[in-house]
Amino acid sequence: MHGNECVQSVYESAQVMDNPADLINVAIGELVKQRYELPGFNTLDRLVGRVRTLVNQKLFSKVISRLEDDYIQRLNDLLSSHYVERRSPYNDLKQLPKRPTRDHLNDLIVHLIWLDSLGEVKAFLNDITVAKIQHFAAEARVLDASEIKEFSQPKRITLLLSLIYSAQVQTRDNLVSMFLKRIRTIHNSAKEELEKLRQKNQETIEKLVGLFTNVLQVFVEPPSDPEAIQLCYQVFAPVGGAKQLLNECEEVNAYKGNNYLPLIWRFYKSHRSAFFRLLNALKFESTSQEQTIIEAVRFLQSNAHRRGELLPDTLDLSFASPQWQKLLKVQQGEKNKIVRRHLEVCVFSYLEAELRSGDICVIGSENYADYREQLASWSECQPLVAQYCENLGFADTASGFVTQLKTWLTETANSVDVGYLDNGQVVINLTGEPVLKKPSRIELSPSAQVLSKAVEERFPERNLVDILRNVDYWTNFTRHFGPMSGSDPKLERATERYLLTTFTYGCNLGATQAARHMRGVVTAKELLFVNRRHVSSDKLQKALTDIINRYNILNLPKIWGDGTTAAADGTKYELYEENLLSEYHIRYGGYGGIAYHHVADSYVALFSHFIPCGTWGRMNP
Repeated sequence: MHGNECVQSVYESAQVMDNPADLINVAIGELVKQRYELPGFNTLDRLVGRVRTLVNQKLFSKVISRLEDDYIQRLNDLLSSHYVERRSPYNDLKQLPKRPTRDHLNDLIVHLIWLDSLGEVKAFLNDITVAKIQHFAAEARVLDASEIKEFSQPKRITLLLSLIYSAQVQTRDNLVSMFLKRIRTIHNSAKEELEKLRQKNQETIEKLVGLFTNVLQVFVEPPSDPEAIQLCYQVFAPVGGAKQLLNECEEVNAYKGNNYLPLIWRFYKSHRSAFFRLLNALKFESTSQEQTIIEAVRFLQSNAHRRGELLPDTLDLSFASPQWQKLLKVQQGEKNKIVRRHLEVCVFSYLEAELRSGDICVIGSENYADYREQLASWSECQPLVAQYCENLGFADTASGFVTQLKTWLTETANSVDVGYLDNGQVVINLTGEPVLKKPSRIELSPSAQVLSKAVEERFPERNLVDILRNVDYWTNFTRHFGPMSGSDPKLERATERYLLTTFTYGCNLGATQAARHMRGVVTAKELLFVNRRHVSSDKLQKALTDIINRYNILNLPKIWGDGTTAAADGTKYELYEENLLSEYHIRYGGYGGIAYHHVADSYVALFSHFIPCGTWGRMNP
């Protein structure tokens, strides 16, 4: 009886997960729950393998039964090499985004249009969970066309559909990310242009221009004294006349108070056609009841063909700031009009801000999807609130939580104030900003120098590969590496190959250089194969977690701290320019990304993630 319950549990779990190790854990958990003796590992491995194969075969058959023969042939044609390009369209499904430029934005839009032309594939994958779709897509991504052709047709078609769906979602994410970066670059360029103008027009000049504007306004409509008027006109004539001077004064006055908005158009106009193609390629929806920006986007689309300067004032501009509205609206006769150029810049700027905040989502995206669909309902959360608050030591009522939080903040502020005068490192300057003093260098004492020398003498020279092997002995982190399909690796001396690959890419040598220095132990092709087919970012993260957890139980970390606090810092790494994440870093003068590390006070690296250079700097319309 227990065997049937175990099989049923594995069968149900295989509908949502695909990794054999996870399914084996499910089987073990069910057997422990039923208080049965655990069988041998090979028995569980064979059981999981059979059940997993059965579930996947049923899914493959169900997917292909929904497809017409013509569409199946069209998918198979993706694996055929083009007689001119000598490559298959299958490779285009795995296309990576390049750095955010206008031309690359246009290329990515064309790529999304091609992907969408392959059909709405999500409907064919309805019975497959997102986790399994991602697993199938990852498996297809590491294979080439000749390798995927060896699968049975149901499996081959399902993997292709999963890869197409994953590519469609990822391309939409990349398009939005590229759009956000281009808008930010446009605004930054306008700010830089404003700074150049401000350098030419100092504050005193702005005051004089403000006064002089009133004088010029008088001479636009001449006063009664002809001789005074004639003399003034003689002064104004060499520099363009009163009207020209008035226009120049108004132009300077328009940029007072850091108002760079009128300057944006000159940097936006080269992107105009690409941004409108983006609006047509993506579907935007509001995640709240506020619809004004969505309506403004539709208004732009309906007037995209217009080239006139003014548009009818039929749009609700309540979303725009007073500074923007002053630019947008003009009076023409008795009617109000909207300046088309400024409206386009304004709407795209606010669209960028709403996408960043999550108030507007993109249909068919993942990173910019409607966050509400990922939230648990209140009916599911409410029964868990009391236990959650108890575990974290929080009050389980709103008023109690607010009172508790105020108490914590007050106590923390008081303790900081008490220790401020004696800290000797942090001071608050005259503008109210905290400043961290540079600590003075402390020379090592003679006893510390003796200790340092003794430590160096007792630590023999170690080989990095030997260190990796020793770490794997204690953590077995290489168990996470393996084929993307989840099956057992078919490599000879798999652990050795995994350790050599870890060394190769961990030291940033590259497969060719590493193979050259290993003198025939492994070839560059073998290292590339393992890295492409057996290693992924998720697998690396799991391996890193094992190493960190194992290190944390040693005595050494406890000497540094108790692990209750952490600090964050970033390190700039060189990245190739044709990368969506790569940006030019003004401080380091090169392209790259920031590895943002969170390190506990016990010197344990909790986690790290990559962010673009200057992520914190954003435009506030």
